[in-house]
Amino acid sequence: MTCTTRRHVLSGDEGQVTAVVVVMVAGLFLFAGLVVDGGLALAGKVRAADTAQEAARAACQHVDLDHLRTTHQLRLDGPAAQAAAQARITAVGDTGRVRITGDQAQVNVTHVQKTQVLSLVGLSSLTTRASATAHLEHGATRPWDDQGGGL
Repeated sequence: MTCTTRRHVLSGDEGQVTAVVVVMVAGLFLFAGLVVDGGLALAGKVRAADTAQEAARAACQHVDLDHLRTTHQLRLDGPAAQAAAQARITAVGDTGRVRITGDQAQVNVTHVQKTQVLSLVGLSSLTTRASATAHLEHGATRPWDDQGGGL
């Protein structure tokens, strides 16, 4: 009788359920982290794209009027356009690069999104990037009035 009792104790599967539950809970926690932080990363990508577009449009508000009046050619005022775009990027807390060439502003924005759940497993932030380009357009179908009008 002692042999069967000892054999029954040695062949039991006690404790195996605990290991399965621990692995499943860890997997569910990781999945929840991917869902939450993945959603935040997508929102960060949209925010970076919005910021890049806003900064490019802000740069295009700075037309070189002296050049326009003398040559009838559209061109951005480089330093003012650069400063306006960079100010827009900095205002939202992102980093970026602005390139002004002629009548065009190209903006690249980098947005760093801190993770909420995945930081517990060592992933503290997710980085997203976006770019936008804006260029000057004439506001009328006939840019210059032959009768002496215009700027």
